[in-house]
Amino acid sequence: MMKFSILILCFVVGLNGYAQKKWNLQECVTHALENNISVRQTENSLLTNDQDIIAAKGNFLPALGLNGSQRLNLGNVEVFDGNFVDRTFHSTSLGVNLSQTIFNGFRNTNIYRQSLINKEANEEEFNRIKDNVALNVVNSYLNVLLNKENLTIAQVQYNFSIEQLERVKALVSAGTQPQANVFDAEATLANDAQSLTVAQNSYTLALLSLSQVLQVPFDGFDVEIIDLEAPSELVMYSDVRPILNYAFENRSEIKVAQKNIESAELAREISKSGFYPTFSFSYGLNAGANFSNLSNDNSFFQQINDNKGHSFSLNLNIPVFSRFQNKTALAKSLIQVENRKLALEQAKLDLESNIQRAFTDAKAALKTYSSTQKSVAARQLSFDNAQERYNIGALNALDLEQNRTQLVNAQSSLVRAKYDFIFKTKVLDFYLGKPLNL
Repeated sequence: MMKFSILILCFVVGLNGYAQKKWNLQECVTHALENNISVRQTENSLLTNDQDIIAAKGNFLPALGLNGSQRLNLGNVEVFDGNFVDRTFHSTSLGVNLSQTIFNGFRNTNIYRQSLINKEANEEEFNRIKDNVALNVVNSYLNVLLNKENLTIAQVQYNFSIEQLERVKALVSAGTQPQANVFDAEATLANDAQSLTVAQNSYTLALLSLSQVLQVPFDGFDVEIIDLEAPSELVMYSDVRPILNYAFENRSEIKVAQKNIESAELAREISKSGFYPTFSFSYGLNAGANFSNLSNDNSFFQQINDNKGHSFSLNLNIPVFSRFQNKTALAKSLIQVENRKLALEQAKLDLESNIQRAFTDAKAALKTYSSTQKSVAARQLSFDNAQERYNIGALNALDLEQNRTQLVNAQSSLVRAKYDFIFKTKVLDFYLGKPLNL
């Protein structure tokens, strides 16, 4: 009982430790790659490819088989004319058969080569899926950081509204401002409390989304908050052509399409093998034994030894007319080759389109971020000036609140623009094969 209690205690402590853990980006990516269902399914496909390779190798080996049969006959048999007796007859036959394909139009060779290429294609597909999973995790992680900064802004504004309310109350008590300003400050505080609640909910939903991507329990899930530096024009690529050139040479989706063409061309060669003659060799070792209640036969093993025999055969099969099966198989394989070539062209077009869009989006995000920075600086100066005027009674509460709302909106827009630009540059890094880190 004591051991059981200790085991339960260790299990609970382990769960608490898991829940209190703060995940960093690398841990999130690693966990996703180890547990993502699509990744695991592709790993299983690679295991299937290994079995296909083993089977293809086996085609070069001889086939070996054992056979045996036992027969029993019961009933009357005519020994002499008109003389019938009851007979029990046992017949046993044993054999060993070996066969080896010598030539079948290079079919076995091409099947083996195709199995290797299919595995290479699936390995590239495996890399593509892992890249997409990692990019998805980075996006979700950045979304958490974005909402955390928005939450911080909302918290700062809420704290400011509390201080502003106390300041207004003091000014009203001193007789320098009317009582109505207290009501305005209280209304502003209520709005900021609502904004804080919305920001907290958005941050919680962002964490929930990331936990679902990672397939971990949401209860207690949290991540390390990274203080990302402000983006710079220096991280922006000046030309899209190097990215395109690298992607066309190295991206997995292109390599998958190229491997699929090679596989289709080998399928064409496999189809051609149907027009070639096949040549094979076979060998058989056979023996048998018979027993009857009417005869005094030798022992079982003696008969097996006496009746054993060998058989050898060379078999040649020349196809003359296959009811159009070989012809249609070859025609379909040629069509498949053309389709795979078209698939490669489409993959290149899709990749170029995605990279061009990502490059354009990144340039637009940088411009948006730069203009938003200027807007925040201007709104901050405007708000500082409005607050000074409000404190001396030269500005009413409504105008002050409008200035503050414009500043908050500009700050939120700056945060969104910041993370939008960071993610867009990470997408370009992704196409250049760079590590997805922050």
